[in-house]
Amino acid sequence: MAPGPIFAPFTLPGERVRLSGSGERRTLLEVLSPSPERVEPPCPHFGTCGGCALQHWAHAPYLAWKVGRLAATLGRERIETEILPAFAAEPGTRRRLALHARAGTGGVARLGYKTRRSWDLVDITSCPIADPRLLAALPALKRLAAPLFEHPKSAPTLHVTLTADGLDVDISGVEARTGGLSADARVRLAERAADADLARVTLAGEMTYLARQPTVRLGPAVVALPPGAFLQATPQAEAAMAALVVEAAAGANRIADLYCGVGTFTFRLAEVAPVHAADSAPGAVRALNAATASAPGLKGITAETRDLVRRPVLAQELKRTDVAVFDPPRAGAAEQAAELARSGVARVIGVSCNPATFARDARMLIDAGFRLERVLPVDQFLWSPHMELVGVFSR
Repeated sequence: MAPGPIFAPFTLPGERVRLSGSGERRTLLEVLSPSPERVEPPCPHFGTCGGCALQHWAHAPYLAWKVGRLAATLGRERIETEILPAFAAEPGTRRRLALHARAGTGGVARLGYKTRRSWDLVDITSCPIADPRLLAALPALKRLAAPLFEHPKSAPTLHVTLTADGLDVDISGVEARTGGLSADARVRLAERAADADLARVTLAGEMTYLARQPTVRLGPAVVALPPGAFLQATPQAEAAMAALVVEAAAGANRIADLYCGVGTFTFRLAEVAPVHAADSAPGAVRALNAATASAPGLKGITAETRDLVRRPVLAQELKRTDVAVFDPPRAGAAEQAAELARSGVARVIGVSCNPATFARDARMLIDAGFRLERVLPVDQFLWSPHMELVGVFSR
């Protein structure tokens, strides 16, 4: 019987390699005949760090492979469409990182990413995907994390976001069932945040230190971010996505922005037509509403907190809406897509971080009479297999 496929990380198509192990998953021991597409990885942690998987591949074939995977994912749902030239994020542009912390010595924690297939930690010294301002803050963040290990079960993660007002840090994974951090540890945390000139530090969303309210500009609006707020990973990818969303919404009379978050697309769309926005996160909706009052040139925004899985916006509620945008989490928007399929909306714009669930939802829309006109692939998780997209549907 012929052997089935074998998967080995850090290899490339056409290479002859020596592997160890058994079964489908193997370990690379040696590259015997390297591909001409093989390049020197730019990060000293590559291969040990569990983050990037494809730094050894030249950019053009790497990006073509990711676009090909996207096309194949759509093809499994019998979807053919125009695939636009991909947007590719540059190194050094990622504005948010999730950094795992472990207890260290000398008043500093170990801080970095998990190793491949392990709970161990790579104590990083560099990261080519990250904005240099995040890397410059690593020593201060290691000092910040040091007071977080009072309880042996604590496994903190620092969710660090670069904002217009400095770094915003939300900390998860600190053992809370025993009462959380002591008052003394909280004082030390605040002192180290002040020493680092951080904008804000929150502990699972609870304020611990505030020097400046973190804000971000989204189109014409300046939004005060709630703790742990979701933003697109790079500002450049956000701008590319928003440009297609706004272009596709041109001429709309009324727009629905579903899974709106803090308004990544809402404010830009409100320069085209009145927008009704909905999201399940109350803090995000409050931030969106607060920013609306001071944003110039908008046609009007209404927003509501609403679980779009349990209570999607119904087809009859969309009677006056001619364009709808949806940007769900990885699980997709099956319930909301079903209502859009039943509605009279003329154009739907889907933004997705998961091509598989997008394809499932797209099939539902296509079966209801929509056509997927074009898709923009967005590679903002550089050197990973993940691909995001924006898809434009019309009836």
